[in-house]
Amino acid sequence: METAYPKPISPKQTRVGWIGIGVMGAAMASRIISGGYTLTVYARNPEKARGLQERGAHIVNSPADVARKSDVVFTMVGHPSDVRSVVLGVEGVLSGLSEGGVIVDTTSSHPELAREIASTARARGCWAIDSPVSGGDIGARDGKLAIFAGGDEGVVRWLSPLFELMGRATYMGVSGCGQSCKIANQITICANLLGLGEGLVFAEKAGLDLKQFLESVRGGAAGSMAMELFGERIIDRDFRPGGFAEYVVKDLGMGLDGVEDDVVVLPGAALSRQLYLGMVANGDGKLGHHGLITVTERINAVTKL
Repeated sequence: METAYPKPISPKQTRVGWIGIGVMGAAMASRIISGGYTLTVYARNPEKARGLQERGAHIVNSPADVARKSDVVFTMVGHPSDVRSVVLGVEGVLSGLSEGGVIVDTTSSHPELAREIASTARARGCWAIDSPVSGGDIGARDGKLAIFAGGDEGVVRWLSPLFELMGRATYMGVSGCGQSCKIANQITICANLLGLGEGLVFAEKAGLDLKQFLESVRGGAAGSMAMELFGERIIDRDFRPGGFAEYVVKDLGMGLDGVEDDVVVLPGAALSRQLYLGMVANGDGKLGHHGLITVTERINAVTKL
């Protein structure tokens, strides 16, 4: 189906909305304001949006109110149930979005829900793109996120000026493919963080200087983007979240559910999920996902928190 956007996206012509002001959401929304766009925001806790309001964002009382004032609405909330509520609910985005409007869900959510939202949006003359992101709070702040976009390819291209403010978008395929890519991303990053954490615990037990250890291995096969983003933060006990560890339990669970009707055997992802569940059980679910090392430390009777 052809897209129908006679005007290119520009700060003067395109009104942008944002729903969900966590650490990453606030940083991404801030990038939109920096690009010169008019931004309308809804946050369940309005205090979280005060910083954006001070920079010129308009605060409204519901997702529907955001949609009424926007041509493109971004969402970044916690769980698929939250996505369903803010998009498909009685006062959700689709109840207020004008024909031709676009929903861009950056939440890590379920591929099946992404397809349902896309189908419902099209039935109402709108578009929906699933585009979860990776890169953490630093990537969000610096506009260097990896963005995994699923849906109509023409709409994804049309959104390029907005995506470019936040990072690099890759078109992954039809609706739901962005979410499937994010699940695969989470499986990969969690395995990296598990290895990084265990390596650091071993290095410390062996009496090595941890920052020297990182410097010695980062240029070899053991080096990774996970190490670059989180290695020194882990050593410095900086577990401030870009995304909560408890959300990783959700993401890995969606992967372990399989792909459509096919069961995928993922022993590493299953182990990672159990360890993240351990974080939650230990009361650390609100730490960043790079806090996974704390579980290994507890197992080895290393107490630092």
